[in-house]
Amino acid sequence: MQRATLDRLAMIREAGGGAVLVTDLESGEERTFEEAEVDAGTIGGNLGDVARQVLTEDKARTVEEENGRRLFVAPFNPPLKLIVVGAVHIAQALVPIAAIAGYSVTVVDPRRGFANAERFPGVTLVDDWPDDALATLGINRRTALVTLTHDPKLDDPALDVALRSPAFYIAALGSKRTHAARVERLGALGHDNAAIARIHGPAGLDIGAVSPAEIALSVMAEMTAVLRRGRT
Repeated sequence: MQRATLDRLAMIREAGGGAVLVTDLESGEERTFEEAEVDAGTIGGNLGDVARQVLTEDKARTVEEENGRRLFVAPFNPPLKLIVVGAVHIAQALVPIAAIAGYSVTVVDPRRGFANAERFPGVTLVDDWPDDALATLGINRRTALVTLTHDPKLDDPALDVALRSPAFYIAALGSKRTHAARVERLGALGHDNAAIARIHGPAGLDIGAVSPAEIALSVMAEMTAVLRRGRT
Protein backbone atom coordinates (compact mmCIF):
# COMPACT_ATOMS: atom_id res chain seq x y z
CA MET A 1 0.00 0.00 0.00
CA GLN A 2 1.31 3.43 -0.93
CA ARG A 3 2.16 5.86 1.86
CA ALA A 4 -0.29 8.49 0.59
CA THR A 5 -3.07 5.89 0.61
CA LEU A 6 -2.19 4.75 4.10
CA ASP A 7 -2.17 8.34 5.36
CA ARG A 8 -5.58 9.06 3.84
CA LEU A 9 -7.11 5.90 5.30
CA ALA A 10 -5.68 6.79 8.71
CA MET A 11 -7.19 10.27 8.46
CA ILE A 12 -10.61 8.87 7.52
CA ARG A 13 -10.50 6.39 10.40
CA GLU A 14 -9.45 9.10 12.85
CA ALA A 15 -12.54 11.07 11.81
CA GLY A 16 -14.71 8.01 12.50
CA GLY A 17 -15.54 7.34 8.87
CA GLY A 18 -15.21 4.40 6.54
CA ALA A 19 -13.79 3.92 3.06
CA VAL A 20 -13.12 1.44 0.29
CA LEU A 21 -9.72 0.96 -1.29
CA VAL A 22 -9.83 -0.04 -4.95
CA THR A 23 -6.59 -1.56 -6.27
CA ASP A 24 -5.92 -2.41 -9.90
CA LEU A 25 -4.41 -5.89 -9.68
CA GLU A 26 -2.34 -5.40 -12.83
CA SER A 27 -1.01 -1.86 -12.54
CA GLY A 28 -1.12 -1.50 -8.74
CA GLU A 29 -2.99 1.81 -9.05
CA GLU A 30 -4.85 2.64 -5.82
CA ARG A 31 -7.99 4.73 -5.40
CA THR A 32 -9.68 5.52 -2.11
CA PHE A 33 -13.37 6.42 -1.80
CA GLU A 34 -14.94 7.57 1.45
CA GLU A 35 -18.22 5.94 2.45
CA ALA A 36 -20.10 9.19 1.78
CA GLU A 37 -18.84 9.09 -1.80
CA VAL A 38 -19.91 5.47 -2.14
CA ASP A 39 -23.37 6.20 -0.70
CA ALA A 40 -23.77 9.23 -2.98
CA GLY A 41 -23.15 7.13 -6.08
CA THR A 42 -19.82 8.75 -6.94
CA ILE A 43 -18.55 5.38 -8.17
CA GLY A 44 -20.55 4.38 -11.21
CA GLY A 45 -21.51 1.02 -12.65
CA ASN A 46 -20.81 -2.39 -11.21
CA LEU A 47 -17.89 -1.11 -9.18
CA GLY A 48 -20.20 1.21 -7.24
CA ASP A 49 -22.53 -1.67 -6.42
CA VAL A 50 -19.60 -3.81 -5.30
CA ALA A 51 -18.21 -0.97 -3.17
CA ARG A 52 -21.53 -0.61 -1.33
CA GLN A 53 -21.73 -4.36 -0.83
CA VAL A 54 -18.16 -4.53 0.46
CA LEU A 55 -18.84 -1.83 3.05
CA THR A 56 -22.05 -3.54 4.17
CA GLU A 57 -20.60 -7.04 4.36
CA ASP A 58 -17.22 -5.85 5.68
CA LYS A 59 -15.59 -8.28 3.29
CA ALA A 60 -13.24 -7.65 0.35
CA ARG A 61 -14.10 -8.73 -3.19
CA THR A 62 -12.46 -8.89 -6.59
CA VAL A 63 -14.43 -7.45 -9.52
CA GLU A 64 -13.71 -7.53 -13.25
CA GLU A 65 -14.68 -4.47 -15.29
CA GLU A 66 -15.92 -4.52 -18.88
CA ASN A 67 -12.46 -3.64 -20.17
CA GLY A 68 -11.04 -6.73 -18.47
CA ARG A 69 -9.33 -4.92 -15.60
CA ARG A 70 -9.45 -6.85 -12.35
CA LEU A 71 -9.93 -4.70 -9.26
CA PHE A 72 -9.57 -5.64 -5.61
CA VAL A 73 -12.10 -3.76 -3.48
CA ALA A 74 -11.33 -3.75 0.25
CA PRO A 75 -13.38 -2.21 3.09
CA PHE A 76 -11.90 0.01 5.78
CA ASN A 77 -14.80 0.38 8.18
CA PRO A 78 -14.76 2.14 11.54
CA PRO A 79 -14.93 -0.23 14.53
CA LEU A 80 -18.27 -1.67 15.55
CA LYS A 81 -19.70 0.07 18.59
CA LEU A 82 -22.47 -0.91 20.99
CA ILE A 83 -24.04 1.52 23.42
CA VAL A 84 -26.12 -0.12 26.14
CA VAL A 85 -28.47 2.12 28.11
CA GLY A 86 -29.18 0.52 31.45
CA ALA A 87 -26.65 -1.28 33.64
CA VAL A 88 -29.04 -4.14 34.41
CA HIS A 89 -28.65 -7.92 34.58
CA ILE A 90 -29.21 -8.36 30.85
CA ALA A 91 -26.46 -5.82 30.18
CA GLN A 92 -24.07 -7.88 32.31
CA ALA A 93 -24.67 -10.79 29.94
CA LEU A 94 -24.81 -8.76 26.72
CA VAL A 95 -21.57 -6.83 27.22
CA PRO A 96 -19.16 -9.81 27.13
CA ILE A 97 -21.02 -11.42 24.21
CA ALA A 98 -20.78 -8.21 22.20
CA ALA A 99 -17.11 -7.80 23.09
CA ILE A 100 -16.37 -11.30 21.80
CA ALA A 101 -18.20 -10.38 18.57
CA GLY A 102 -15.83 -7.45 18.08
CA TYR A 103 -17.83 -4.52 19.46
CA SER A 104 -16.43 -1.70 21.53
CA VAL A 105 -19.04 -1.53 24.31
CA THR A 106 -20.11 1.39 26.48
CA VAL A 107 -22.72 1.14 29.21
CA VAL A 108 -24.67 4.31 30.00
CA ASP A 109 -26.60 4.69 33.25
CA PRO A 110 -26.73 7.67 35.62
CA ARG A 111 -27.62 5.32 38.48
CA ARG A 112 -24.22 4.66 40.01
CA GLY A 113 -25.61 1.86 42.12
CA PHE A 114 -26.07 -0.04 38.86
CA ALA A 115 -23.21 1.29 36.72
CA ASN A 116 -20.10 0.49 38.72
CA ALA A 117 -16.86 -1.41 38.24
CA GLU A 118 -17.91 -4.21 40.58
CA ARG A 119 -20.81 -5.15 38.33
CA PHE A 120 -19.04 -4.30 35.05
CA PRO A 121 -15.30 -4.91 35.52
CA GLY A 122 -13.18 -3.53 32.70
CA VAL A 123 -16.17 -2.02 30.88
CA THR A 124 -16.43 1.62 29.82
CA LEU A 125 -19.14 3.17 32.00
CA VAL A 126 -20.76 6.58 31.54
CA ASP A 127 -22.94 7.95 34.34
CA ASP A 128 -24.37 10.90 32.38
CA TRP A 129 -28.02 11.06 31.32
CA PRO A 130 -28.38 9.14 28.06
CA ASP A 131 -28.97 12.10 25.73
CA ASP A 132 -25.92 13.90 27.11
CA ALA A 133 -23.85 10.70 26.94
CA LEU A 134 -24.79 10.00 23.32
CA ALA A 135 -23.93 13.54 22.29
CA THR A 136 -20.43 12.92 23.62
CA LEU A 137 -20.01 9.33 22.45
CA GLY A 138 -21.28 9.96 18.94
CA ILE A 139 -23.25 7.56 16.76
CA ASN A 140 -22.29 6.47 13.26
CA ARG A 141 -23.55 3.78 10.87
CA ARG A 142 -21.45 1.15 12.68
CA THR A 143 -23.15 1.87 16.00
CA ALA A 144 -25.83 -0.22 17.69
CA LEU A 145 -27.88 1.08 20.60
CA VAL A 146 -29.96 -1.01 23.00
CA THR A 147 -32.06 0.38 25.85
CA LEU A 148 -32.77 -1.97 28.74
CA THR A 149 -34.10 0.06 31.66
CA HIS A 150 -37.89 -0.01 31.05
CA ASP A 151 -37.78 3.56 32.40
CA PRO A 152 -39.00 6.21 29.92
CA LYS A 153 -36.89 8.86 31.66
CA LEU A 154 -33.78 6.95 30.54
CA ASP A 155 -34.82 4.99 27.48
CA ASP A 156 -36.79 7.68 25.62
CA PRO A 157 -34.03 10.34 25.48
CA ALA A 158 -31.62 7.71 24.17
CA LEU A 159 -34.06 6.51 21.53
CA ASP A 160 -34.84 10.10 20.56
CA VAL A 161 -31.16 10.75 19.83
CA ALA A 162 -30.63 7.38 18.14
CA LEU A 163 -33.55 7.86 15.76
CA ARG A 164 -31.93 11.08 14.53
CA SER A 165 -28.68 9.20 13.83
CA PRO A 166 -27.44 6.67 11.26
CA ALA A 167 -27.18 3.86 13.85
CA PHE A 168 -27.62 0.52 12.08
CA TYR A 169 -29.45 -1.14 14.99
CA ILE A 170 -31.76 0.43 17.55
CA ALA A 171 -33.58 -1.78 20.03
CA ALA A 172 -35.55 -1.42 23.24
CA LEU A 173 -36.48 -4.03 25.81
CA GLY A 174 -40.07 -4.36 26.93
CA SER A 175 -43.37 -6.05 26.17
CA LYS A 176 -45.52 -5.23 23.15
CA ARG A 177 -47.73 -3.13 25.41
CA THR A 178 -44.69 -1.25 26.72
CA HIS A 179 -43.48 -0.71 23.18
CA ALA A 180 -46.86 0.61 22.04
CA ALA A 181 -46.72 3.26 24.76
CA ARG A 182 -43.14 4.03 23.77
CA VAL A 183 -44.17 4.53 20.15
CA GLU A 184 -46.81 7.04 21.24
CA ARG A 185 -44.31 9.02 23.31
CA LEU A 186 -41.72 9.10 20.52
CA GLY A 187 -44.40 10.25 18.11
CA ALA A 188 -45.08 13.15 20.44
CA LEU A 189 -41.37 14.02 20.18
CA GLY A 190 -41.75 14.44 16.42
CA HIS A 191 -40.75 11.05 15.05
CA ASP A 192 -42.90 9.70 12.23
CA ASN A 193 -43.93 6.08 11.76
CA ALA A 194 -41.06 5.32 9.39
CA ALA A 195 -38.49 6.54 11.89
CA ILE A 196 -40.07 4.71 14.82
CA ALA A 197 -40.18 1.51 12.76
CA ARG A 198 -36.39 1.45 12.96
CA ILE A 199 -36.71 0.39 16.60
CA HIS A 200 -36.61 -3.33 17.23
CA GLY A 201 -39.07 -3.70 20.04
CA PRO A 202 -39.28 -5.90 21.92
CA ALA A 203 -35.52 -6.25 21.45
CA GLY A 204 -34.12 -9.56 20.25
CA LEU A 205 -35.18 -12.48 18.09
CA ASP A 206 -38.15 -14.47 19.30
CA ILE A 207 -36.38 -17.60 20.55
CA GLY A 208 -38.42 -18.01 23.71
CA ALA A 209 -35.68 -16.41 25.82
CA VAL A 210 -36.35 -16.20 29.56
CA SER A 211 -33.11 -15.67 31.48
CA PRO A 212 -30.92 -12.55 31.18
CA ALA A 213 -28.28 -14.57 29.31
CA GLU A 214 -30.85 -15.94 26.85
CA ILE A 215 -32.30 -12.49 26.24
CA ALA A 216 -28.80 -11.10 25.69
CA LEU A 217 -28.15 -13.89 23.20
CA SER A 218 -31.37 -13.09 21.31
CA VAL A 219 -30.43 -9.40 21.14
CA MET A 220 -26.93 -10.20 19.88
CA ALA A 221 -28.35 -12.56 17.25
CA GLU A 222 -30.78 -9.92 15.99
CA MET A 223 -28.07 -7.27 15.97
CA THR A 224 -25.86 -9.55 13.88
CA ALA A 225 -28.66 -10.31 11.44
CA VAL A 226 -29.32 -6.61 10.91
CA LEU A 227 -25.62 -5.85 10.49
CA ARG A 228 -25.08 -8.56 7.90
CA ARG A 229 -28.45 -8.80 6.16
CA GLY A 230 -30.28 -5.54 6.80
CA ARG A 231 -33.44 -5.15 8.83
CA THR A 232 -34.98 -8.46 9.92
